[in-house]
Amino acid sequence: MTMPRRQLVDVAMTRFYHCISRCVRHMFLCGDRFAHRKAWVESRLEFLSTHFAISVCGFAILDNHLHVLCRLDPGVADGWSDEEVVRRWIAVYHPSCLDVDDPDVLQAWIDHQCRDAGRVARYRERLQNLGWFMKALKEPLARLANKEEGCTGTFWEARYKSIAVLDEEALLATCAYIDLNPVAAGIATTPEAARHTSIKQRVDHVRKHHSLGTLKLAAEAQSVAAARVEADLEQSHWLCPLQDRSKAGAGREGMLPGFSLSGYLELVDWTARLCRTGKARITEEVAGIMARLGTTAECWHSRLRKLMATTRWVGHYCATSAERLKTVARLRGVHHVDNALGSLVAQ
Repeated sequence: MTMPRRQLVDVAMTRFYHCISRCVRHMFLCGDRFAHRKAWVESRLEFLSTHFAISVCGFAILDNHLHVLCRLDPGVADGWSDEEVVRRWIAVYHPSCLDVDDPDVLQAWIDHQCRDAGRVARYRERLQNLGWFMKALKEPLARLANKEEGCTGTFWEARYKSIAVLDEEALLATCAYIDLNPVAAGIATTPEAARHTSIKQRVDHVRKHHSLGTLKLAAEAQSVAAARVEADLEQSHWLCPLQDRSKAGAGREGMLPGFSLSGYLELVDWTARLCRTGKARITEEVAGIMARLGTTAECWHSRLRKLMATTRWVGHYCATSAERLKTVARLRGVHHVDNALGSLVAQ
């Protein structure tokens, strides 16, 4: 049953949402001779992440659909000045009548907009709204594709699916599922080789700074300095940092405290081997991650195997904790809520 977005997207419940959008009729409109469109989507995601108060935590762009894991950051938008709100809005929705190359004209136009408090408030709200983010992602890309083919009509299915991610293990499982999508589809043999995914973006960023060796040292816990460099590298990348070091003075909030990029790469690599062959040696790093999450390798395997085998996410929520689901049901005033992980939930 379809749920109104206003009921599902609630920052008081969770800030993390897994969004899935498919091409119309599940056609390969981003595959085969149209594979270059995946780069359009990836570039647009990076652009929007710098203007919206929404962080992109993960993504995978496939031939006929895309996955985006978003985190809503309303506190960030509340801290913007009125002028910054207007500048961000026109960067995304550029008024056709405005000459942005003339600084005097641009400033006069922005000052005029700022005098309308109601208008600025609407812009501020939209710049932290998941629906507007997805609209700003999909609409221009549909126009580009139609222009390229010289046609009109629908490119994306009308509605995107959003799944509220409710706890840490569910968040990591969703991240891993998204990054492993091309591997499961047979498009790539290893996660880091899968083009147009967040995991490849993260690895390429490290490689660009010649720090793969540093990442290995950090993973093996051999160097405090290496761990610090790894954390700084995440701060300089457009994707949301995996490790949250905001309490230690980092400029950008990350996803999870005490969870590093090297740890995540180790977890995804191990999960890929596990899902591919059904067995993989559990490393000390992975064992530590399981202990931190309060789960076991067997439970993790069961959850990821189910997710990787599904062709359609059923459910509006994703949680590994039955208690967390009960809390959300109480907040919504219902008896229970549906869970994308189904029966694979800790009691």
